[in-house]
Amino acid sequence: MPLTRRTLIGVTLSLAIALAPSGALYAASPQPAKGEHGMVVTAQHLASEAGVEVLKKGGNAVDAAVAVGYALAVVYPNAGNIGGGGFMTIRFKDGKSTFLDFRERAPLAATKTMYLDKDGNPVKGASLDGYLAVGVPGSVAGFEMAREKYGTLPRQDLMAPAITYARDGFILDQGDAASFASNAARLAKDPAAAAIFLKPDGKPYGAGERLLQPDLAASLAAISEKGADAFYKGAIAGAIVKASGARGGILAKADFEQYKVRELQPVSCTYRGYEITSSPPPSSGGVIICEILNVLEGYPLSYLGAGSAETVHVMVEAMRYAYVDRNSALGDPDFVDNPVSKLLDKGYAKEIRDKIDPFRAGVSQDLMPKGFGESKETTHYSIIDDDGNAVAVTYTLNGSFGAGVVADGTGILLNNEMDDFTQKPGVPNLYGLVQGEANAIQPKKTPLSSMSPTIVAKDGKPFMVIGSPGGSRIITITLEAIVNVIDHGMNIQEAIDASRIHHQWLPDTIYVEPFGLSPDTEKLLAGMGYHLDLADSTWGQAAGILVGGKSLAEIEKGGGSRYNGAIDSRAASGEAIGY
Repeated sequence: MPLTRRTLIGVTLSLAIALAPSGALYAASPQPAKGEHGMVVTAQHLASEAGVEVLKKGGNAVDAAVAVGYALAVVYPNAGNIGGGGFMTIRFKDGKSTFLDFRERAPLAATKTMYLDKDGNPVKGASLDGYLAVGVPGSVAGFEMAREKYGTLPRQDLMAPAITYARDGFILDQGDAASFASNAARLAKDPAAAAIFLKPDGKPYGAGERLLQPDLAASLAAISEKGADAFYKGAIAGAIVKASGARGGILAKADFEQYKVRELQPVSCTYRGYEITSSPPPSSGGVIICEILNVLEGYPLSYLGAGSAETVHVMVEAMRYAYVDRNSALGDPDFVDNPVSKLLDKGYAKEIRDKIDPFRAGVSQDLMPKGFGESKETTHYSIIDDDGNAVAVTYTLNGSFGAGVVADGTGILLNNEMDDFTQKPGVPNLYGLVQGEANAIQPKKTPLSSMSPTIVAKDGKPFMVIGSPGGSRIITITLEAIVNVIDHGMNIQEAIDASRIHHQWLPDTIYVEPFGLSPDTEKLLAGMGYHLDLADSTWGQAAGILVGGKSLAEIEKGGGSRYNGAIDSRAASGEAIGY
């Protein structure tokens, strides 16, 4: 394989982990990608190329986002999708913003106890594997609404790259091949999935081999010709419903026919003079990021320093309180009265700060609400165009390759998003989240999400576009990237590559990436009463753009590149491309 910038990113990440004595992964980061007219950052380089070509042809950021979304469904099948759903945050060049919710929905036949046995206990794997785990997909409807309302180019132009990649195939690189290898056993359980993603001998495709997806090409071509109706009211929906009925699922034609995208007002808040625009419920992402930032605003993080025991302490305590609110109070706004205004209130953040002991760890069980009983395989992409329109998209199949099933003849991997609901209050889901009644299963309800497609502005102009996959850790990954740029002065690539910590209330543990904290910091935190889980693997694949320079210092000095893109060094196949 030629030594490209993408392969160098993987090398520098390995070197950074090996060499950084205090976990400063960002010390060895490559330089951000540069662009003067546009920037596309995705987890798969072919999808990034498709998005940039749309911008070069005169399309806007929404056009590029649609093209990227369809392309990722082909070239990034473990997370890119048209059989799943997600969110799109848009900030227009005039400063206005909007949010599209095309998240999966519970089928009409869904029930609150559908994953429990006769004794009321969760049935292992029922919400994760097979057709009973599948929520009604929303991606096609979301992309079509975005394109029709805010795009400028014909659907056929935007879908052409995806159709070509599916019909003619694409060459797998090492990152692509690794995802197939790690999921081969699961994909082998479904004959239709195995026929696509495994070779005739049952082995996964390797780097340098070509992956062809003719059934998916045909499905995409039908959507290209007839729009969303081809997916929701035609043969595609019929095939999925038929497979679901034959294999223990509950999807019906009415589920597809009744699916509607919601356009909502984004969540907004301020942090040290910066304007944050992010995802509202049914995502918890924007609310909880803002709640944590409001708490942190009262602490001098730049003075305390990145990775110090003091900084980690206040960040963890802010996360602890915010995740209690997330897991107990938030849900689908069509079913739950979300206390958004309270959680975004600066006064409420002060109340939390007043409860934080500056010298001791909090205790999660002490915060248990009265009456209280997401996988790395999401993907995020960030785009900005020449006019300053910015789009942040996070969409998902939930677990890797979703439910691991493909309806015969469609080529479409289906999600296992139903696991994001509360199966039973107090019982952890795939990501260890312990959630309450607000997120209980109901027909046509959307499960609570952590996806956080976020756009930051300064003085009315776009400053940063950011987001990440990572299940319940999406919130803290996105948060830490913002803090790293604004408080710690890192450039956008350093901010994304830097080691991460995570706390989600329960379990009462600080998760730390390999070499994420110095031994001295770990010892100080343990002395304060914290339990640390020193992970043996990294998490998240953030994609970000910084406007006006690669760092805050360069922006303030002037003279930097207009657009500066960064794909996480943890994303082996991703690329930031500017022009």
